[in-house]
Amino acid sequence: MQFYLDFEKPLVALEQKLNELRGYSTDEVDFSGEIGKLEKKAEKLRREIFSNLNRWQLTQLARHINRPFTLDFVKHIFTDWFEVHGDRNFRDDPALVCGFARFEGQPCAVIGHQKGRDTKEKVYRNFGMPNPEGYRKALRVMQMAEQFGLPVFTFVDTPGAFPGIGAEERGQAEAIARNLREMSALKVPVIVTVTGEGGSGGALAVAVGNRVLMMEHAVYSVISPEGCAAILWKDGTKGDEAAEALKLTARDIQKLGCVIDDVIPEPLGGAHVDHEAAAEMVRICLKKHLDELNQLSPDELREQRYQKLRSMTIIQE
Repeated sequence: MQFYLDFEKPLVALEQKLNELRGYSTDEVDFSGEIGKLEKKAEKLRREIFSNLNRWQLTQLARHINRPFTLDFVKHIFTDWFEVHGDRNFRDDPALVCGFARFEGQPCAVIGHQKGRDTKEKVYRNFGMPNPEGYRKALRVMQMAEQFGLPVFTFVDTPGAFPGIGAEERGQAEAIARNLREMSALKVPVIVTVTGEGGSGGALAVAVGNRVLMMEHAVYSVISPEGCAAILWKDGTKGDEAAEALKLTARDIQKLGCVIDDVIPEPLGGAHVDHEAAAEMVRICLKKHLDELNQLSPDELREQRYQKLRSMTIIQE
């Protein structure tokens, strides 16, 4: 199902016209000339739109229903995928998928948030918001990866950890805090990729890595714009104003110089336009950083991660 955001609407009429012409074009009636002109016009318009998006529009793009999720990246980047279920304590959490696979022939662990596209899947995946058992499942997989010397790839795309009563009763804060502590001490390469929405501690619980990457149209923030607006202005509808204040885009965060290590480009129009092309761009970036990290010893990996975290502190006198 094709879904368009408000700022994408000018492209709808052009794309509908293109599809009509392609359908009518035959050997007897050739519309290739008109199709070529419309394609150039659509590409120009797309470049204009996507080169001038504000922070609120980028937040909407990061949440796009057709944006690739973790299992889409698994399909296009990894081979021999084997999913692991359950935290050996309470139950499985479908909002956070975990398992083992091969990347460029090398065995590895893969962990990532999984949202849904239709109503049934959204409910099943809890809108990509993990419960404590999801984080404990992720920790179990990370510890297994460390035991066997496997690199860990995590994909972040969540509004935040689930704030329900049951989640709090089962120790949501403790599960997140434990993951932060244990991830910081892993002796294997950990590469984090923020693919869509990086929201609060729900994202950070699987985002302590030697390398933290962000896709071009992803966002990463301590709170959602709507949540920020509800706190500051008592009005959750002022998300657009809050997004500007939060400076949550990949470009903004890259300027800080210490939070993320690379910004991964996306196909023109966003990753939702072409999953395969977006995944290929992610694969190239992951390979580059993994090759660098593979040169470090286990102790050097842990120390590098520690120094990275320490460098995020800025003292102003």
